[in-house]
Amino acid sequence: MGILRTTIQHEAGLHARPLAQFVKTVRAYDAEVQVTNLTRGKGPVPGASPVKLLLLAVLKDHVVEIQADGPQAQEVLQALQTLIHENFGEH
Repeated sequence: MGILRTTIQHEAGLHARPLAQFVKTVRAYDAEVQVTNLTRGKGPVPGASPVKLLLLAVLKDHVVEIQADGPQAQEVLQALQTLIHENFGEH
């Protein structure tokens, strides 16, 4: 099991394209991922569920906690950290 706490810097927060990229990344690994919006105190919700992730209402500058468990827990957390750090591929 692993935990990642990070701040979302994307202007749209975790919505639309960033959300789709997040879910795609989660689904590429053999791990159960749960996401909590620490800023709003919402969650956890499954990281592979776009609808439930939208309900977290993650905006720019919100702090999220991502928990992963399973054979590829560390790998999925590293991939998500890179995705978020690189602003979901946008500049």
